[in-house]
Amino acid sequence: MNFSAGESNFTVVLMERDTFETALTKNIIVVALCLSINYINSTLVHTFTKHQVFNTNPRYILFIHLVVNDMLQLTLACLLYVLSYIVHTLNVSFCCLLLVFTIFTTFNTPVNLAIMAIERYIAVCIPLRHAQICTVRRTYITISLIWVLTTIPILPDVFILLATEPLSFFSSRIFCNREGLFRYPSMIERNYISFYVFLSLIWLSLLYTYLSIMFAARAASADARKARNTILLHGLQLLLCMTSYVRSALEGVLLYLFPTKLLEIRFFSYVIVQIIPRFVSPIVYGLRDQTFRKHLKGYLLCRVNASTYPHNDTLFKISGREKRPL
Repeated sequence: MNFSAGESNFTVVLMERDTFETALTKNIIVVALCLSINYINSTLVHTFTKHQVFNTNPRYILFIHLVVNDMLQLTLACLLYVLSYIVHTLNVSFCCLLLVFTIFTTFNTPVNLAIMAIERYIAVCIPLRHAQICTVRRTYITISLIWVLTTIPILPDVFILLATEPLSFFSSRIFCNREGLFRYPSMIERNYISFYVFLSLIWLSLLYTYLSIMFAARAASADARKARNTILLHGLQLLLCMTSYVRSALEGVLLYLFPTKLLEIRFFSYVIVQIIPRFVSPIVYGLRDQTFRKHLKGYLLCRVNASTYPHNDTLFKISGREKRPL
């Protein structure tokens, strides 16, 4: 099947504009979804920082890193989307800065999921050594390595761009997307290679940890069964994250089928690729995890009660009299 016509049509759509009412509606939907998800995620971060049971546990440290990374990625993606409507084109230098950080955070998510799956494998299959292997210090070192590792796919493209493009290019304006900035065939080929290598390693780690935990779950261990379900949800998250790498192909297919719906397809693919995957993390831990759920209820409802802050139940003695905190 040949999508060359569809691809050329998609190039044209970048120069087309929605009507004011349509553009306003789309941007309101995107910003509202972004703010809602970031509100939930920021509540998770706040809960994490307020309770020692979370910030001393490697499992929750890895999770909160995933949440913060998703917040950054979603904010940058939303900013790029809104700017594409307000100014349509951006300065190349500013666009490069935004895109590099967006790509960093996009690659971080699947790698972080793989590390979280390995941590669950150690907790279930090697429980006696879990406390020795998964320490808080090693967890933060691992997070640092994740950021170093995810620079590998994009930094060579940045260096090639700086070496090959004239200075006038960086002061010009373009429609800010990856294909428009990193436009050389060698860069596109390297991106595909990086994607396949990362994806293969991550899927292998998820498959191995899932099978190992599944065999451990046969011993009727509740923790093993719960860990197995968590790995399955990690797989779902990874599948959703993969949509960002097949976005061009997805848009090509849709444009081939619906050649007159160019702007609608662009909006649909943006919501599916950039927003929906960021909504899964709060569900996996914020709602499924009993410890998080217990502390999270009060924050989400903007309510403070004794069950949320059990340490406030103590009495303060002032001038020989007992006084409860306000």
